[in-house]
Amino acid sequence: MTAEAIEARPHAGDPAQGDRPLRIALLTYKGNPFCGGQGVYIRHLSRELARLGHSVEVLGSQPYPVLDEGVPLTELPSLDLYRSPDPFRTPRRDEYRDWIDALEVATMWTGGFPEPLTFSLRAGRHLAARRGEFDVIHDNQTLGYGLLGNLGAPLVTTVHHPITVDRQLDLDAAESRLKRASVRRWYAFTRMQKRVAARLPSVLTVSGSSQQEIVEHLGVRRDRIRVVHIGADTGLWSPDPSVAEIPGRIVTTSSADVPLKGLVHLVEALAKLRPEHPGAHLVVVGKRAEDGPVAQAIERYGLQGAVEFVKGISDQELVDLVRSAQISCVPSLYEGFSLPAAEAMATGTPLVATTGGAIPEVAGPDGETCLAVPPGDAGALAAALGRLLGDPELRRRLGTAGRDRVLERFTWAKAAQGTAELYRERIAAHSAVRGGAR
Repeated sequence: MTAEAIEARPHAGDPAQGDRPLRIALLTYKGNPFCGGQGVYIRHLSRELARLGHSVEVLGSQPYPVLDEGVPLTELPSLDLYRSPDPFRTPRRDEYRDWIDALEVATMWTGGFPEPLTFSLRAGRHLAARRGEFDVIHDNQTLGYGLLGNLGAPLVTTVHHPITVDRQLDLDAAESRLKRASVRRWYAFTRMQKRVAARLPSVLTVSGSSQQEIVEHLGVRRDRIRVVHIGADTGLWSPDPSVAEIPGRIVTTSSADVPLKGLVHLVEALAKLRPEHPGAHLVVVGKRAEDGPVAQAIERYGLQGAVEFVKGISDQELVDLVRSAQISCVPSLYEGFSLPAAEAMATGTPLVATTGGAIPEVAGPDGETCLAVPPGDAGALAAALGRLLGDPELRRRLGTAGRDRVLERFTWAKAAQGTAELYRERIAAHSAVRGGAR
């Protein structure tokens, strides 16, 4: 039996195993399973809640999440304006269904990002028509006006981290007044999210760092925020000695064009590292950098043959890729949790990570379960990577300690149990309010 399955067994006195099973609506306005954390969160949390005996239905928009068997998906389609290979497309006239579609297109045409608002409106309408079918509604970071009405069940909202953090980092990276204006317009939806968050009775987040950011950036009272750590599927993400280790391989998960992910600093670190370790090379799980700072850095340092991008691979291929690396690296300037760190640690691959945001909560102490460096410091990254590449015993020790840390603290079964406990608290509070109003 895997560690994940062991964690999923019922525990005596566990609130999630208490009264009758719950009927849960789990909402996600974006469920891409190959990049970003939202699709990963929805897939694994829904599976583990179902293993606990609850009835879970996911309501989602494009890109739709990939779900495990037994978890149904109800599609609430948008106009899919950002799909590949034609992002920012203009829909045909016969694609428009109602005023929400018109709002979605108008917002895109004026440089904004409409999906949190328009998904919330569609979801609110759908839930109102199904009033009484769910015991609890769980929104995954939409924070849209459409979810503020009476949905017929208490609302729990996950905020992985405030998107205002991304907004500020993108503004800091903008090189012109025009680019800064474009960034402000794109992130205009964060004003809505701040207003909505302040009115929510219950917010769930994934780390203590994110909890503090939610208080500071979104104005939510600390006593309304519950921290429930997420984690790795430790059955899938596990060591496998039969996978050959590739000398010099460093792997990272990153979106090349997102400053928050710090990939440009890792590319610079690789350039500093290669004179001493000429076999060092980087595999990036994410979109290839066609232009921008990362592509420019790769060209400037002559690293075209030393940096590879992979995208759209299967879960098993991704796990084997991480297993094959001598080092996994998280170079982010900020993370609300860092699933890639937990997943890499679960395979026993040693980790080099920055201290940005909640990463230290996941990765643990420097020198014990990882090597930790300041965010944005390419020199420190290069030094840590070089130290690990040159010390097989250190790699073995950190890899073993890292997996032990994940097994103890960060599994999806634990996340589901903590989340279900919050559901029951919210249902009880909601019932008490309704009873007092009679």
